[in-house]
Amino acid sequence: MRGAAPQRLAFLPFLAVVFFNVSGGPYGMEDAVSVFGPGLALCLLIVTPLLVSLPVALAMAELGSALPEEGGYVAWVARAFGPFWGFQVGWWSWLNSFVDVAVYPALFVDYLRHWHPEMTTTERAGLALGFIWVLTAVNLAGVRLTGWGAAALAVGALLPIAWLTLASASHADHAPWVPLAAPGQSLVGGLGLGLAVMMWNYSGWDTPSTVLGETRAPETTYRRALWWALPLIALANVAPVAAGLAATRDWQGWRTGHWPVIASAVGGPWLAGAVVAGAVTATAGLFLSLVLTNSRLPFALALRGMLPRWLAATSGRTGVPWVAVLVSCAAYSVCALWSFKELIVLNVWLYSLTLLLEMAAFVALRLRERDLSRPFRVGGGAAGFWLTAVLPSAAALLAMATAGWLNTMAGLAAALTGPAAWIWYRARSAPAGGG
Repeated sequence: MRGAAPQRLAFLPFLAVVFFNVSGGPYGMEDAVSVFGPGLALCLLIVTPLLVSLPVALAMAELGSALPEEGGYVAWVARAFGPFWGFQVGWWSWLNSFVDVAVYPALFVDYLRHWHPEMTTTERAGLALGFIWVLTAVNLAGVRLTGWGAAALAVGALLPIAWLTLASASHADHAPWVPLAAPGQSLVGGLGLGLAVMMWNYSGWDTPSTVLGETRAPETTYRRALWWALPLIALANVAPVAAGLAATRDWQGWRTGHWPVIASAVGGPWLAGAVVAGAVTATAGLFLSLVLTNSRLPFALALRGMLPRWLAATSGRTGVPWVAVLVSCAAYSVCALWSFKELIVLNVWLYSLTLLLEMAAFVALRLRERDLSRPFRVGGGAAGFWLTAVLPSAAALLAMATAGWLNTMAGLAAALTGPAAWIWYRARSAPAGGG
């Protein structure tokens, strides 16, 4: 049992946690423009939320309203398919976070180079580790402080983007969707590959479910936050990209970190500095929020007897699972010291697997447990139900199919650690002598 009743996330902090678990703003979107072309990139930014994000949000809203439990999708999958698959979805997500979450300390330091371009390796490592442990301390202080901290960081990340969008719009002199596609990029082929790439910039709608046990009125708060976050995130991505393209003609030069260049062109050095500050703020919000939600995975697995019980230890004052938070952040600290860009493919594979399991649980629970109370239920009859399940599942399979053989082998190897960890822990925790 938990040592104390946990603190509770209110609606606005929970909305900020959803925002950062899914997006954090348009920082990092720039590569899509030069790879796919202006028109195709804008099309993908608009279509992906409709074809992938909306169905996932609908499914998560139904599951969260019916089963608002700590651990979220771990509990849903375990209920639908048993403890083995509940462990897999939690293990894969936690393992995935070692690569995914550890990217943000590195990005934080890279953005700081705007003000300190001669940073040494030692300074870089010190700043990255300081970033990790300061934000870890905030998480250990309780979900209320973490949630309101995320809300403040969300404002800090979005205000410079709003300023940049308005400044770019005032300099607009041509259609932002021209040319439609990059040279050599077919529209159909680009849409297929682009959708697989873009869905990772709009993924994470399921992740905040892991803290439903620490949320006020979780069966309604989660749903309301999803409905507010979806248009906000889509607008925060589409508007600055469209305005930036309309104001500049160097779309071939768009790369990660290009927003300050656009800001300097349309608003001068003050706007460029504000955008860099917004990017730094966004990395802090991303890390803070992702530590909150991903650290609940080992905690939820430990509560269910699927990992060592000591991972379920909580603070008697705040209810925070402090051991799970510290273990997670120790892993992020190690990963942040090296470049793991080549391992980002694990994000594609492991997230695809977890999403497929979650959508399968959505289908299984609807068909098997028709009498389960669902304060929110996906509408549209059978067609709406199956479209909600099939569209994101097809996108996940598409992403896996376009990963390439080398990446596929790496993804499979990472996925197989789940069954291996299950077998090892079950054997280790079995009573001596069997029977």
